[in-house]
Order: sequence, then structure tokens, then C-alpha cells
Amino acid sequence: MTRSDEAAGVVMVWQRLATSVVHRSPWFEVRSDDVVLPGGGHGTYTHVVAPGSVTVLALQDDDHVVLTRQWIYTHGGTEWRLPGGAVEDGDGDPETAARRELAEETGLQAARWERLGQIHGADSLSNHVDHIFLATGLSQGEPTLGPGEADLRVRTMPFCHALDLVKQGMLPHAGSSHALLVMALRRTAQK
Repeated sequence: MTRSDEAAGVVMVWQRLATSVVHRSPWFEVRSDDVVLPGGGHGTYTHVVAPGSVTVLALQDDDHVVLTRQWIYTHGGTEWRLPGGAVEDGDGDPETAARRELAEETGLQAARWERLGQIHGADSLSNHVDHIFLATGLSQGEPTLGPGEADLRVRTMPFCHALDLVKQGMLPHAGSSHALLVMALRRTAQK
């Protein structure tokens, strides 16, 4: 793109000529695309196509955050994170998925839901989008954990302590950190 293109508001885009599925699983596809690059050259772009996910900042009336802790296979360790998971075909929309995931993992129902935004955690690798929600007005029910969640533990801690986990690098899940930082910024702006 030249400076004159930039000044004129011209956006140079990638053009997909063909796509093929290299690998398919129940959770994602790996695709290889033949592309025309913004500068006109040809290339191959290999990427992961994955369904969206949700992350829920469940905030109790006493300003405690609901956190989960479980083994995360892809990172080879146990991690803190907010409740969440995949948007499934039957969910209809991300908020429905957020309600389902919160109830499944923690047993909680929320009277009030607010969308806090979304985050793209791996732009160069995947189209994955994590939809972030705030859930308040919580009431307790029974969790219904899936087979891969037998080790999931639910804990609560004051908001400020959860934010400290982000500051200390102990909450590496992008959606979880994003949700807490958005809420912290909102609180700072309201002061």
C-alpha cells in the first residue's frame, strides 16, 4: 500500500482463491488457503477455524469473583480462569452459551447479563472469538460437569485479589484477564 492509497482510504485486502481442509475434528478445522497477498503476490495461508467461546465474569453481591481451576491440557498445567467454554450448535447465540456454561461449571444462575465485549486471542492462527459477559444477581444451583471437567474446582475471591492474579501473570487465559481488566477500567472511570 502506498502513502497515496492510505491517504485515499484504500484498504488492500487478502484474496482467497481456494481453500482445502487439511484436518477436521469435532472441535475445529485446519484449512490451507491459496491466497493473493495485499501486494499482489501469491501464497498459502494455513489457519484454524474454530467455533466461538464465552467467558463469564460472575460477580457476587459481596464483590467476590467466581473462578474455576482445572488442568488445561494444551498448556500442560492447572490454571485459574473464569467460567466459560465453547458456543455449541444448539446455543443459538453467545449469551445462551454463557448462561449454559456458567450453570454447568458452577451451578450458578444470573438475574442480569451484560456483554463486556469480545477478544481475538490468536489472530494470525485462528478465527476464534471469545465473547465476554458480566453476570450478576447470582443464585446457586447444582453444577453439571462434563467428563473432561471432573477436576474442575470453583472458588471465589474478592475482585481486587482476582485482579492481582492478572497483574502477577497467574491468570493467563485471555478472556478471563480481559474481562477483569475491562471491569477494573470501568470502575476507575466511574470514580
